[in-house]
Amino acid sequence: MTTGGGREPLLLGVRHHGPGSARAVRAALDAARPGAVLVEGPAEADVLIPLAADEDMRPPVALLAHAVDEPGRSAFWPLAEFSPEWVAIRWALEHGVPARFVDLPAAHTLAWGPAEADGDGTDTDDTSGEGDAGDGAQGRTPGIDVRIDPLGVLAGIAGHDDPERWWEDVVEHRGAAEGDALAPFTALEEAMAALRATYGSGGHDRDPVREAYMRLQLRAARREFGDGVAVVCGAWHVPALRERTTVAADRALLKGLPKVKTEVTWVPWTHRRLSRAGGYGAGVDSPGWYGHLFAAPDRPVERWMTRVAGLLREEDRPVSSAHVIEAVRLADTLAAMRGRPLPGLSEMTDAVRAVMCDGSDVPLALVHDRLVVGDVLGEVPRTAPAVPLQRDLDRSQRRLRLRPEASARDLELDLRKETDAGRSTLLHRLRLLGVDWGEPAASRGSTGTFRETWRLHWEPELSVRVAEAGVWGTTVLAAATGKAQADAIGARSLAAVTALAEHCLLAGLPAALPTVMRVLADRAALDTDVGHLAQALPALVRSLRYGDVRGTDTGALAEVAAGLAERIFVGLPPACAGLDADAADEMRRRLDEVHGAVALLGDVLAPERADLRARWHRVLGVVSGRDTVPGVVRGRAVRLLLDDGELAQDEAARLMGLALSPGTPPGEAAAWIEGFAGGGGGMLLVHDERLLGLVDGWLTAVPARAFTDVLPLLRRTFSTYEPGVRRTLGELLRRGPRAAGRMAGGPGYGSPGFDPRPDVERADAVLPVVRLLLGLAGDHRSDAAGDHASAVDADDVPNSPTDDLVGVDT
Repeated sequence: MTTGGGREPLLLGVRHHGPGSARAVRAALDAARPGAVLVEGPAEADVLIPLAADEDMRPPVALLAHAVDEPGRSAFWPLAEFSPEWVAIRWALEHGVPARFVDLPAAHTLAWGPAEADGDGTDTDDTSGEGDAGDGAQGRTPGIDVRIDPLGVLAGIAGHDDPERWWEDVVEHRGAAEGDALAPFTALEEAMAALRATYGSGGHDRDPVREAYMRLQLRAARREFGDGVAVVCGAWHVPALRERTTVAADRALLKGLPKVKTEVTWVPWTHRRLSRAGGYGAGVDSPGWYGHLFAAPDRPVERWMTRVAGLLREEDRPVSSAHVIEAVRLADTLAAMRGRPLPGLSEMTDAVRAVMCDGSDVPLALVHDRLVVGDVLGEVPRTAPAVPLQRDLDRSQRRLRLRPEASARDLELDLRKETDAGRSTLLHRLRLLGVDWGEPAASRGSTGTFRETWRLHWEPELSVRVAEAGVWGTTVLAAATGKAQADAIGARSLAAVTALAEHCLLAGLPAALPTVMRVLADRAALDTDVGHLAQALPALVRSLRYGDVRGTDTGALAEVAAGLAERIFVGLPPACAGLDADAADEMRRRLDEVHGAVALLGDVLAPERADLRARWHRVLGVVSGRDTVPGVVRGRAVRLLLDDGELAQDEAARLMGLALSPGTPPGEAAAWIEGFAGGGGGMLLVHDERLLGLVDGWLTAVPARAFTDVLPLLRRTFSTYEPGVRRTLGELLRRGPRAAGRMAGGPGYGSPGFDPRPDVERADAVLPVVRLLLGLAGDHRSDAAGDHASAVDADDVPNSPTDDLVGVDT
């Protein structure tokens, strides 16, 4: 190997994403001063190289190539600040030297069939020769998987568990000591030549084709720029580029390759996506650590320990300067004991665990997640090529001040504000397009429909999803509208169409609603399955509330929902008969959903349909009294009627007594209790001694042979109660029945503070506070509790725990 003035090209074999390789490449280029730099990467990306010098370009970034007619067929070539290829490109731009990509064009790479492509759509080659999870399935030598990581094989032979550490300790440090910047690459080329001679030329059938193309590009560059050409490529490929072959032989390997029309651009990447844990098989385990090694000008151990201490202090762990000093000393000692010139990540991790984490892996996991891997998100300039949909998304993100971030974060939205409403609409449109930048989450502290909470997390793969969605339109609005219309026509179930209608309202797609509503009406008219109708109704009714919050006309939707409700009322009682255990449990959930939907639907329909809830109550009454209906469904129907005040306590106790009579099989009785008392029914048992007595009396009378069968059902029911409710029930049962005052429905249970008659005076005392909370402090009108309440002024209410709870000074 000679320098730029010799007859042989300068071949710099590297390990991808390696800070040691990156520093060695920079030193070699400074020493050789080549006239051109060739880098392993898709040949179509040559026009994108100047963007690497843009001030708005911040790695990690990746070259994204995708097929124009099939955007989902794509490949990435990630580059970090510490990637040797990125360092070589930046060096060429800084010194005014031409730079080229010399790997096989993406047009051929993407045209290969799915059987040859890797699993996740990422780059099918690692420039270090590491390969990805799909490489090397053919032609591997048993015992040594050379194609996955040649440097790893060499490091393992030398007794090292960290290939990058071995590279720095053995190769780079030796070259630096000899004062020859090219010595590391000479040694590495000799090692790769020996490995290829022993184990074959590679484990992937693409390697010979790619290497033939690179040899042709190298010959063309030497004709154009002379012999002063440097090539930065995976170390595994260096012996192949050095090989003496004919032009005809190389062209013969490339003849007849499949080809597709492609587009290439820069996209942001993340440190987490660089790691193997993120799914990129050719990545590195510790991109954050590698970035630190590359960026630290000196004293990398001390600087790393200081960063770790700062992170742990932010998490309220007591870490002092003395901890930092002791951790540095321990890391140095471990490196000396293990024969390494400097501490590596393993020594740093062991020292942090022992000194700063008190031997615990819990805070150490935080250090690994935040620092060793990291959440760095790269940026690309706005001038980078992009599909029209991506450009429109970028404009929307800037307008709404909604910047993509690598780390996950929660976003609280108030839909009454214009900006927040726009953010919500954008996120819902992207979800409809399959770009899951945000995931809906439960709102904290509010259940109002004007509140939304999103969990935002931008992944590099979303750039591919945006490119795929570009077939539906050039703007987010147009694409979401086209996608919704196509999904409605192709939907296979009524529930899918109703969910789509809800999405259209959330995403603000008025142009898509006519198509969706037409398909919805047709499907609803033809579907006769009550289960399908019951599954579809809640989504429709949920959509009605967005008419107030988002200003959407939902009149047509209300009419369809009312029609579904009518058909459910007619078909529900027969549909509940003769169900097995799983179907009965599913029907109970449908009953709950329809009950909530009818309650909301009755408030928004026209006056002539105001009797909707009353008719629903009659349906529940029919279901609760049919012996052919499973116990879990009958019990739930009784509970819903009781909650709505349509069933008296005495009648509920009577129905429970019938369900728990000796003639009822224990399993059926337990199912009735599960339907009645499940889902918050514990307070009913706490406050109604008759119901609790009935359950207790029935349970104690269950035969021993049936007890083990009903116990799991009861445990599942009572496990849903709040801890305080379970504790109170336990206390009531522990005290046992009172000697006197037994109630008619069963034994009575004494509990302080409970009385069958309400305490009117105590109830009246809280009314002024309630008025204050509702903003009705000046309203002293008499109410149903009695005129006594109107005579109580807020100033007369004594201080109580309620005052502290609500924070109102009365």
